Amino acid sequence: MTEHHTYETFDEILRHWAKERPDQPALEHDGRVTTFGELDAMTRRVVSLFQSKGIGEGDRVAWLGKNSDLFFILLLAAARSSAVAAPVGWRLAPREVAYILGDTEAKLVIAGDGFADTARSIVAEMGNGAEVLAEHEVRALIEQMDEAEFEPADKNTPALQLYTSGTTGNPKGAVLTNGNLLGLRKPGIAAQQPWYDYQLDDCILACMPCAHIGGTGLVVISVAAGVRALILSEFIPDLVIDGIQNGVTHMFIVPAAVQMVVQHPRAANTDFSNLRYLLYGAAPMPLELLKEAVRTMPDTGFLQVYGMTETSGTVTMLPPEDHDLAGNQRMRSCGKACPGVTIQIVDPDGKEVPRGEIGEIAILSPSNMAEYWKLPEATASTLDQDGWIRTGDAAYMDEDGYIYIQDRIKDMIISGGENVYPAEVESAIYGHPAIAEVAVIGIPSAKWGEEVKACIVLKPGCECGEQEVIDYARERVAAFKAPKSVDFIPEMPRNPSGKILRRTLREPYWAGQERQVS
Repeated sequence: MTEHHTYETFDEILRHWAKERPDQPALEHDGRVTTFGELDAMTRRVVSLFQSKGIGEGDRVAWLGKNSDLFFILLLAAARSSAVAAPVGWRLAPREVAYILGDTEAKLVIAGDGFADTARSIVAEMGNGAEVLAEHEVRALIEQMDEAEFEPADKNTPALQLYTSGTTGNPKGAVLTNGNLLGLRKPGIAAQQPWYDYQLDDCILACMPCAHIGGTGLVVISVAAGVRALILSEFIPDLVIDGIQNGVTHMFIVPAAVQMVVQHPRAANTDFSNLRYLLYGAAPMPLELLKEAVRTMPDTGFLQVYGMTETSGTVTMLPPEDHDLAGNQRMRSCGKACPGVTIQIVDPDGKEVPRGEIGEIAILSPSNMAEYWKLPEATASTLDQDGWIRTGDAAYMDEDGYIYIQDRIKDMIISGGENVYPAEVESAIYGHPAIAEVAVIGIPSAKWGEEVKACIVLKPGCECGEQEVIDYARERVAAFKAPKSVDFIPEMPRNPSGKILRRTLREPYWAGQERQVS
């Protein structure tokens, strides 16, 4: 194994692989293959494009679109040259997209195939003078550019800004540096964990959305390891199966997506033996689904992972040897801290609680974000001066260091791998003229892990139907955030200080479930 794992910047990594593996495929998307030699040259030309548009150190370049090799080329060019790539979720409502674009202060918005008209109309309405370029326009411009001279970014330089939905108010931009994105690779290799040992012909599948760390993080890993990334524009089970047949060896998907792959009509006759490791996270794998997945992919190692945008992704891992088809205690956990990560379960004052006691997960890791963009108070309440991140997840740790998540301190719902915050959905529904009060909860869903339910108290003498509420919400927030079902209730359960007791609303639906988070 080469010593590339000591590199802590994308500039060093791209120079290294351009020299060592110039003809090795780096990115593959829609039949286009970019080698490491071409990736090095192309990102230098993108830096020239940035310079021609007046984009310098610390400037954000926004991307609105599905996954694309072009997005990852832009990200790597930004990471090398001290600009910052800011992908925006393409499933968000126009109002949500406008907020994020405004917050990034991006002078340049690049729109993936099919999103240029949307981007132009949103930017025109914002009136901030940002330039919008469509994917085909950017590709043509890159061809005309010379390779730039630039001062390479260091490991503390921001590279990526990912937006995480706020528990209150607007989404926050988590700023991730070169060193954050690459910081756990070195300890992982030093620990000789087999899933960090990439062979020359390995291939990582990137099919989760690039505006999430679970999408972008996979290409970060492949580029760092000097292996091919197969990029899908979005998660489509058919194309995932094609990818595995065509040499995908590692992938990350959420359990809802695992289910769609293993229950696909083609799955029974597919040879999955290329797939060495399947990482899954954002929700635990139900035992019956794991059994089905193992029957379908008997040669694959399953790894449950836990992490968040603010930790640049994975910080705990439950390895294949702890997965047991008979079911075992450890499979209810999200594993142990990854090499290089320290985890404590703490009380509200930040003091570690005894093993077996429930507290809040706190994480110390080189992958912890630099800050929330332009939000010093929110940063200070999440990231302390010693570098610990308070996650807002309630859990306990057993004597062996395995972490068992119990509930979300912040009430977040994870539906099909997408984060949904009740406060945001509640404020979207609250303006309906017939609705007096609304509380949004997550209830168990066989397909999505959790799904969104609205509990509603109507104004006296008013009437309103379930579908009317759902349609009203869908006009105001992304469809995946809108409730799938509505309960009309006579009054809200509240504590003595008047706070709505969401836990009381959730209880009937979660009775008999092992934990209150799916």
